[in-house]
Amino acid sequence: MMKSSDHSSINVAESSGVEKGKGSLIATSREQKKGFKKGLGILDFLLRLGAIISTIAAAATMGTSDETLPFFSQFFQFEASYDDLPTLMFFVIAMALVGAYLVLSLPFSLVTIVRPHAVAPRLLLFILDTVVLTLATAAGAAAAAIVYLAQNGNPNTNWLSICDQFGDFCQGVSGAVVASFFTVVVLMSLSLLSAFALKKH
Repeated sequence: MMKSSDHSSINVAESSGVEKGKGSLIATSREQKKGFKKGLGILDFLLRLGAIISTIAAAATMGTSDETLPFFSQFFQFEASYDDLPTLMFFVIAMALVGAYLVLSLPFSLVTIVRPHAVAPRLLLFILDTVVLTLATAAGAAAAAIVYLAQNGNPNTNWLSICDQFGDFCQGVSGAVVASFFTVVVLMSLSLLSAFALKKH
């Protein structure tokens, strides 16, 4: 009888030790998962800061793109400005909206760092990032088409290139388009990052 009771006490001790081991492994796994999600949140925040800079640069560069040729006639003054083309005006407005959204999204990004397991802010950012990505892509693509015409013209419609005369204007507009596409790439990365983080929940 003594041997049976000793054997049962040993089994109880071993099972409790196994349960403790499993519990510690689960706790360690949760901590690692929390740290990983926190790292994703920090990366999300840094990417948003980069996108804000590129968006402001795109809008400011396009908005200040203006060049006047040093010669003019009695009735005409040769000038090129972004507000001469509705497409470029749309670009400036769209980039301003994207920049404003990115600034307003920073607090929600901070929430994903403080509370890595929170689903609601991550889901909200994913949806809004996708919408803003569409707007930024449309604005950048439309402006890129105008830049292409300004640099190369279109012989079929007798549209001549203007960049030979308005070099500074074309350079500024081209720089704004490049900055907008950098913003598009960052927004795509943010959407993929949010989707990946949601999948890990």
